[in-house]
Amino acid sequence: MENPNKFSDPLFVTLVASICCLLWGSAYPFIKLGYSAFDILAEDIPSKFVFAGYRFILAGLLLLFLFRVISKRKFELSGRQFSSLILLGLFQTGLQYLFFYVGVANTTGVKGSIMNATTTFFSVVLAHFLYKNDKLSKNKIAGCLLGFIGVIIVNFHSNLLEFSFSLTGEGFVIIAALIFSITAIYAKHLTGSIDVLVITGVSLFVGGLGLTILGLLLGGRVTHFTLESTGILIYLVLLSSAAFCLWNLLLKYNKVGKVSVYNFLIPVFGALLSALFLGETILEFKNLVALLFVSIGIYMVNRVTSSK
Repeated sequence: MENPNKFSDPLFVTLVASICCLLWGSAYPFIKLGYSAFDILAEDIPSKFVFAGYRFILAGLLLLFLFRVISKRKFELSGRQFSSLILLGLFQTGLQYLFFYVGVANTTGVKGSIMNATTTFFSVVLAHFLYKNDKLSKNKIAGCLLGFIGVIIVNFHSNLLEFSFSLTGEGFVIIAALIFSITAIYAKHLTGSIDVLVITGVSLFVGGLGLTILGLLLGGRVTHFTLESTGILIYLVLLSSAAFCLWNLLLKYNKVGKVSVYNFLIPVFGALLSALFLGETILEFKNLVALLFVSIGIYMVNRVTSSK
C-alpha cells in the first residue's frame, strides 16, 4: 500500500519524479543498444516493429498483473470501454511507436531525445483549442517558442551553417510526439471511468500486439536472444512499467503542474545517457544551446500550470 503523506512530500516528489524522467530518458540509448544486441540492421524496419511489439506486450501484461495484485480485483470493461481501449492502443502505442522506433533508428539519441520533447509543446497548443480552462498565456507561448527554437538549433551542423533534417529520422520522432499528444487527450477522457493501470496496460498490450503482427507479416524477426539482448529487452519492459506506475502515484496525490514541471529533465537525461552509452557528442555548442532552450521552454510551460 502506498503512503499518501510520503507521495505528497516535496522532497520525495522531486526524487521519484526525477527517477521517472531518468528512466524515460534512458529509453533513447537503450532502444539503439537493443537494435545492436539483437542484430537488427538499420534498414530492417519490420524487425524493429517486432522488437517494439515484444516490449509493449510484456509491459502491458505486467501492468495488468500489477493492477490485479494492487486492487485485488478483476478489471471489468463494457463493450464500449473495451473498444475505446483497442482504439487507443492501436494509435497511442501502435501508430506512435511505429514512427518512434523508426525515427530513433535514423537519428542520434541526443537529437531524438530533444526532438521528442515537442510532445509538451504540442499538448499545450492542442489544449488551448480543446479546453476552456487551459488557454495559451504569454508565458506558455514564450515557452513553446523557446522549445521549438531549440528543436531547430539541434538540426544544424556544428558550424551552424548547414541544416540537417531527415523525414524518416527527426521527422518521424516529431510525428510520434504529435500522435502521443493527440491520443493523450483521448486517454484523459477515459480515466473518468477506467483505472489508469488498466487503460495503459490494455493500450500497451494491444499496440504491442499490432506492431508484432505487422512486423511479422512484413518479414521481421527478433531471434538473436542472448544474455545481453534479453537483459536490454527486460530493462525496456520494466522501464515502461515502473516509470508509469510511479508517475501516476505522484499524480494521484499532487497537482498535475507540481509533477509535470519535471518533464524538462527527460531530454536532459536522454541526451546525457546517449552520450554515455552510445559515445555520442553532447558537448557541441549547438547541442547544449538546444537542450537549454527546450528545457527552459518545458519548464516555463508547466510552471504556469502549477501556479494556477
